[in-house]
Amino acid sequence: MSKYISFRNRSGKLFFQFDKRAVGVFLGLGCLFILLFLAGLSLGSTFLHPIVVVKQLLGFGTGEHSFVIQTLRLPRMLLSLLVGAALGVAGLILQGIVRNPLGSPDIIGITGGASFAAVVFIAYFAETVGMNWLPFVSILGAGVVSILIYFLAWKKGISSYRLILVGIGMSSIMGALTTMMLVFGNAYTTQQAYVWLTGSVYGASWESVFAMLPWVLLLIPLTLLFAKTANALALGDSVAAGLGVNVQLNRFCLLFISVALAGSAVAYAGGIGFVGLMAPHISRMLVGQSFGSLVPISAITGGLIVMLADIVARTAFLPLDLPAGVFVSGIGAPFFIYLLYRNRNV
Repeated sequence: MSKYISFRNRSGKLFFQFDKRAVGVFLGLGCLFILLFLAGLSLGSTFLHPIVVVKQLLGFGTGEHSFVIQTLRLPRMLLSLLVGAALGVAGLILQGIVRNPLGSPDIIGITGGASFAAVVFIAYFAETVGMNWLPFVSILGAGVVSILIYFLAWKKGISSYRLILVGIGMSSIMGALTTMMLVFGNAYTTQQAYVWLTGSVYGASWESVFAMLPWVLLLIPLTLLFAKTANALALGDSVAAGLGVNVQLNRFCLLFISVALAGSAVAYAGGIGFVGLMAPHISRMLVGQSFGSLVPISAITGGLIVMLADIVARTAFLPLDLPAGVFVSGIGAPFFIYLLYRNRNV
């Protein structure tokens, strides 16, 4: 029995092939997403029965809880999904192009560069220019740091572990510079930036959701177009070049997509760490190594991680509303140590 589901139009010009296992896993994660989504809209300082939530979403509610659901909780859940999806795919791309299981935007400094640029923008330019430029500034900061890391790690080619080590050092430098900005900033800016840097979707609005949506809808499908190329790059540069792949051009394109996804996520949710590390590894456990299958699974897995973390953050210690990044890091840090131990002899 075939492991794939194939679709071809009558002319034969369009052909799609889907892994049955990946489709099954995606549907299973979709069901889990629906349950978690309803839980997120129901739980909080005011508990709402899931049936009440469903009625309100379908337009059959009384309107009594419309403000709580549609203004406070729904944008927050959707932004969590989008941010997690962006970070999950960004981490998947990095792990693929550097061929290192420790690759993720926060560990190798991309998130740190985006965070530093964002804090500088918030402190000095937000009031005059406007917050609409924040995503572009974050992506610019992430891009500059990525180029610098790549340049410093180059020595007759790129070693994956040299890239990781340089990235960890750059991440520390960006963290120190960001802390310096907070120390010299005014009290209001410092307080706002500190909560934002921890990683939080607190106060998410529909404006943030609609601003983040184009990045995800454009860049994640674009990543799928590089699926065959990414599979070839995973075999090594020489093998990929032998298969006719323009290694440097495709690696640059994939790196640009990863930087844009990570930068946009940082712009709207702050420095939520370890999602880009965990989501791809969990996805590989579920569907294997095929990049085309990993992209949608990593996206929904990353979204589920951030959604779950945010639900716990705002309900576990009521009336306190803690940053979601605290809980993600609580799981991600031990996971990172486990990966270091597992790959100690590689």
